[in-house]
Amino acid sequence: MNDKDLLAKVERGEGLTVEEVIRFQQLVKPVKHIYGKYGTLAKQFLEEHRIGELLAMTDVPAFLHGIDRQADEMYDDLYEKLSKSERFKRTGDFLTDLRRQTELQHEIEQEILNELIYSL
Repeated sequence: MNDKDLLAKVERGEGLTVEEVIRFQQLVKPVKHIYGKYGTLAKQFLEEHRIGELLAMTDVPAFLHGIDRQADEMYDDLYEKLSKSERFKRTGDFLTDLRRQTELQHEIEQEILNELIYSL
């Protein structure tokens, strides 16, 4: 029996032998989705706090990849906006600039978490 016949047999709901089950599992490997930082955090938040909503979603991977895209866009927009602020302008002193840059990144991350992740 070739692979097409095996898949057709599964579609029809016919019983499979042990060997056929093993071949079928090799043919139909699950797709593992890899999410970015914020997609992973959103998934984790939904699993821990909103499992019903997660189970009700029809296309979870697309949703989580969308969260990653939104977070990237939001990061770029906020970085551009906040880096012009006097509070985050570079001074020429390495340690002061490093502290300001770290503070800017922390503020942007908190905004993304509040707007995209914890508001789900």
